[in-house]
Amino acid sequence: MTTGFDIRKQPTATTVIHLNVHVFGNLSVRRGPVVLHAHQLGGPKPRQIFEILLVHLGLPVSKDRLIEMLWGANAPVEALPTLESYVSVLRRHLQPGAGKFGPLKTTTGGYVLDRDLVDVDLDQFDVLLQRAQRTEPTLAYPLLLRALNLADAPLLGDELIPAWASEARNLHAARLTSARILTSEIAAVLHRIDDALVFANLALIDEPLNERAWTALILGLETSGRHAEGLQAYHRCRRAMQDELGCAPGPILRAAQLRLLHATADGDGDLADVLSALITLHDQLRVSSASGSALRRATTNHPRPEPVEDSLQEATDVVTSFLRRAVARA
Repeated sequence: MTTGFDIRKQPTATTVIHLNVHVFGNLSVRRGPVVLHAHQLGGPKPRQIFEILLVHLGLPVSKDRLIEMLWGANAPVEALPTLESYVSVLRRHLQPGAGKFGPLKTTTGGYVLDRDLVDVDLDQFDVLLQRAQRTEPTLAYPLLLRALNLADAPLLGDELIPAWASEARNLHAARLTSARILTSEIAAVLHRIDDALVFANLALIDEPLNERAWTALILGLETSGRHAEGLQAYHRCRRAMQDELGCAPGPILRAAQLRLLHATADGDGDLADVLSALITLHDQLRVSSASGSALRRATTNHPRPEPVEDSLQEATDVVTSFLRRAVARA
C-alpha cells in the first residue's frame, strides 16, 4: 500500500547538504536542484541571521552578538529564545530533515556556517583576490577579472537598512577598490593600457582621494602617450587633495607630472612653447631656492651669467605673450 510518503526522498542526519549562495545582488541559495530566494527563508529575521553568518563564513558568531546586530538597543525581553526559534525556522528551510547536522551548526554560545558545506560568492571574491596578490601578473590578471565579475552587483542587495549590512558593504567596498587598483596596475604591466585606465577610473569613482588609484591612472596615461590627458588628471588629483585633505600629491605623482610636462613641451604649437618656458622658469627657481642665501650673496658680487639672464627673459616673454593672447580671445 502507498501512503504518498517516500522515505528515500527525505534528508537524513547522514545526508550531506551543500549550499551555493549568492550575496551579490539579490540573495539566492541553491541546494541541489532547489533554489531559494530571500522571501523563502522564514521571514526577515531568519534571513538576516543567515546573511550575518554568510558574511562571517566559517567564523562562529555568538548569540549575544546576533541579538545585538538584529535588534540593537531594542532587543525584546525574550530575545534569546526568539533568536533560537528563528534559527530553527532557518534550518528547516536550508537543511530540511537534517536538524543540526547540516551547514548551519551550533557552536558554544553561538552559530556558524560550515565553510566546507557552503560556497559564497563573497568568500570566493576574497579568495581570488588573495591568490592574485601572491602570484605573478600573467596568472593574477585572470583571477582578478573573475573576482571583479563576481562582485558586479551590490553586496546584500536585499538589506538596505540594518547597520551591520552597511558595515559589511563598507568593508567590501574597500576590498573592491583595492582589487580594481591592483587589476589596473597588473594590466599596465601586461601592456593592456586601455584596461588599466578603465579599472583605475572605476576605483576613483568609489574613492576620489585614493592616491594609488590616481597613480595608476596617470602612469597609464603617460605610458600610452596621452600626455595632455595625464596633466589634466594630475590637475584634478592635486585639486581634490588640496580641497579635501589640504595636501599635495606625493613624490611619485609629482615626478610623473614633471615627465609629462617635459614630454608635452617637446611638441609643436603655443602650448609646447609655454610649457618649455615654464619648465625653464621652474628649474631656475628650484636652483635658486636650493642655493639659498649663499647663492644670493654670490650673485650680488658676481652677476648672473648673461646667457642665463637671456634664457629667463625669453621664457618670461613667451609666457607673457601667451597670457595676453589668451586674455584677448576671452
